[in-house]
Amino acid sequence: MTTPSQRFLKKLGLVEPFTAAEEAASSGGSRRDFIKNVSLSGLALGAFINAPITETLEYSTQNVNRASAPSDLKITDMRYAVVMNGGGRCPVIRIDTNQGIYGLGEVRDGATWRYALFLKSRILGMNPCNVEMIFKLIKQFGFHGRQAGGVCAVEMALWDLAGKAYNVPAYQLLGGKYRDKVRLYADTPRVQNPADFAAKMKDRVDNKGYTFLKMDFGIESLKNVPGALVNSNFWDVGRQWDATPMSYGGTEHQFTQIQITDKGLQILAEYVGTVREAVGYEVPLASDHYGHFDLNNAIRLGRAVEPYRLAWLEDLIPWKYTEQWRDITQAIETPTITGEDIYLKEEFIKLIDHRAVDLVHPDLASSGGLLETKKIGDYAEERGVAMAMHFAGTPVSFMANVHCAAATQNFVALEHHSVDLAYWDSLVTGTDKPLIEKGFANVPEKPGLGVVLNDEIVKQHLDGEDNSYFKPTPEWDKIRSWDRLWS
Repeated sequence: MTTPSQRFLKKLGLVEPFTAAEEAASSGGSRRDFIKNVSLSGLALGAFINAPITETLEYSTQNVNRASAPSDLKITDMRYAVVMNGGGRCPVIRIDTNQGIYGLGEVRDGATWRYALFLKSRILGMNPCNVEMIFKLIKQFGFHGRQAGGVCAVEMALWDLAGKAYNVPAYQLLGGKYRDKVRLYADTPRVQNPADFAAKMKDRVDNKGYTFLKMDFGIESLKNVPGALVNSNFWDVGRQWDATPMSYGGTEHQFTQIQITDKGLQILAEYVGTVREAVGYEVPLASDHYGHFDLNNAIRLGRAVEPYRLAWLEDLIPWKYTEQWRDITQAIETPTITGEDIYLKEEFIKLIDHRAVDLVHPDLASSGGLLETKKIGDYAEERGVAMAMHFAGTPVSFMANVHCAAATQNFVALEHHSVDLAYWDSLVTGTDKPLIEKGFANVPEKPGLGVVLNDEIVKQHLDGEDNSYFKPTPEWDKIRSWDRLWS
């Protein structure tokens, strides 16, 4: 004969249903007997002895997750929406399942959603909770820079799904957290006038509460200054972001043969000095985007700004020149950092093992996602190297970074690139705390990444060239190639 507890659980569907014999035998059991003998989730139910049975059931099962049976989850669809994050395109993907729960991920800023949708046919029908297995299946389709964006977006969405399936925040699936708040560094695009730029940086500290800053001070500002640069009669140094082959922006740093004169170095150093004087020395001040010149000029620039104790000099030359990075790092006192365009841990391991940089700087949307980035941080930590994290995108990718940063011990600070974007925070909702408070990101306690899209606001900021919103994508369902890398 079944006990009252068994009868109750069977009726809820939490154990195997009644057989006919059990159903007949259970009819004499009393509700009073059940309430005296059963408790769920550590809650005694004696207080509900005189309450209606519907209230009793609702309260006693409030912590039972009926939304997901993780072992039976299957991926059924992938869709996308291209969100404008200021002037940049940020494709957000949604991976749907057979149980109604879904996961959000984000292709790195400036990349195409096709990098992610290309992977759809390869993961349909798989269990999204098997994150690492799926990652190993698809990682061959990523590469350095934005080409990694699709693999990383899928990986983010899988952690979001797994967290929802098991009803825990993503950081918990990475091993738990080291911190409740994640320190942010406020990236601030260059302003030509150093005094105006210094005032803007000071506002980030005094009024917005940021405790870590980053600035740009590249040779773009020397474009029209006579005697500041050598070889500027050939290269247009104002076109750093032009990716046209054989243009200045499309030529790797060492191959431009641009040199900075003493006059140019003095101007750049005075620019940094003006900002440092405004924000003080208590606040870490990092730097980025200097222009395209070789390691010798990088060393001269590094020495010129040493009095201002910058937190780091970022991406002085392309990340892949490990030995040249080591030469720069050994020649200057200011810490060096690179890595925002590196895909997977192997290239970070080279930099770390060669003592080529003082900090590593993965962008989670390029480096391989949450778990791979944590592996990078853990490897760096074992060898005495700190990790900062690069980021520019919507709150979806931001929260993926926050969970990873919370779970990684040697983390220093996470970039926030949208400090001045008024609608940025409102792109998502459903958080248990504000996204950012006084220069720190709150680590969410809700399942998965801890955010949902604010449909109304997101639809107001879709890409004008593709303003579809998670439309069906059946054209990406069928796999059309043999992808195995071995015979």
